[in-house]
Amino acid sequence: MRFPLLCQATCILMTNSSEPPPSLLKQQGIPAVLGGRTLSAFASQVQAVAVGWQIYALTHSAAALGLVGLAQFLPMVLFIFPAGHAADQHNRQRIVISCQVVEALATMFMAYASFSHHLTSLMIYGLVVVFGICRAFEAPAQQTFLPSLVPPALFPRAAALSSSLFQVACIAGPSLGGLLYGLGAGVCYALCALSFAIAAFCTYSMKLQFPTRAKQPATLAAVFGGIAFLRRKPTMLGAISLDLFAVLLGGATAMLPIFANDILHAGPWGLGLLRAAPGIGALLVAAILARHPLGRHAGLWMFTDVAIFGFATIAFGFSRSIAVSVIMLAILGGADVISVMVRGALVQLGTPDEMRGRVSAVNMLFIGSSNQLGEFESGMLASAIGPIPAVVLGGIGTLCISGIWMLLFPGLRKLDRLEDITPEDS
Repeated sequence: MRFPLLCQATCILMTNSSEPPPSLLKQQGIPAVLGGRTLSAFASQVQAVAVGWQIYALTHSAAALGLVGLAQFLPMVLFIFPAGHAADQHNRQRIVISCQVVEALATMFMAYASFSHHLTSLMIYGLVVVFGICRAFEAPAQQTFLPSLVPPALFPRAAALSSSLFQVACIAGPSLGGLLYGLGAGVCYALCALSFAIAAFCTYSMKLQFPTRAKQPATLAAVFGGIAFLRRKPTMLGAISLDLFAVLLGGATAMLPIFANDILHAGPWGLGLLRAAPGIGALLVAAILARHPLGRHAGLWMFTDVAIFGFATIAFGFSRSIAVSVIMLAILGGADVISVMVRGALVQLGTPDEMRGRVSAVNMLFIGSSNQLGEFESGMLASAIGPIPAVVLGGIGTLCISGIWMLLFPGLRKLDRLEDITPEDS
């Protein structure tokens, strides 16, 4: 069979390219986990460029770009808690495979409709809703794989490697998507379909052992158990909510088509470059952290980098140079990595396995959906006051949130070593 071989080759190639420590490579299933996650992220990035540019080309409306984010956010809100409960009650591997197969079929349809010139803005919104539903179920289950495969002592390095590969996808996806869009949106969607399909084969090739648990009925208390758990963990809640408001206020990704086209006058290639820039900065920082994980004072590092995220957002909003804009977005992406790693360690190492799906669901609602809700907020605000003031005000809001959260969550500010986190802490 060639597809499993292709899957393994893709996973091994990406893993070797990051040169992780040998002890981490010996953990069974790591290449498949990282390969499936990276390919899925790559396809999502290519799709985001194609959808954003195509919607703006069809409507020339900032509000329309915001509606794309809303179309992804609403399914997340409606399905994320049942998805978290499903991840704790059913085979997580099968859930992820099913979602990736649906995503492959949906992008295949988008490719066909684009090639035949039948794809409308209404159809794009509908298909974005389908992707939102899939990602609501895929993410909580997928996030439980890594802590199930590596011991806590290796988790910071594994998380850094996973982040590095994710950022590779965030660089390659937008760059290639911007270039391929010149050949037509259908080419981008066809590449997405192929990537989602290979990601599904990677996930299928994993060898995971899931503990047998007594089934819990889908009561309100069981489905929303992640919220009750987080209410008892103020440090974890502080980390998740900090990222929520930072991304909600400081996210400028929804405005990138406008900045590329109307402000920087760079065209589709410029959009791809702008979307890739945060990934470039994040990859550099994640590669350093893969070899030199955070030592002491992880909480203070998190607050510092959220502040840097806010300053970089403000500078990007004022920039009129494509070079300066790319640099600011790279700084923004690099600063975000440490925040993501601290939050990820708290959520995965500080949560018992039987609760990881539901807690990851809350994390995805706070963080994953805040990207889409932030895009909606940015689009609506930009349509009212203009894209530049909207981005600058968002950066200022991020700085304010960082200072307030330092006072509200002293436990997060005092957080020290990530590898020492246990379910009894946080």
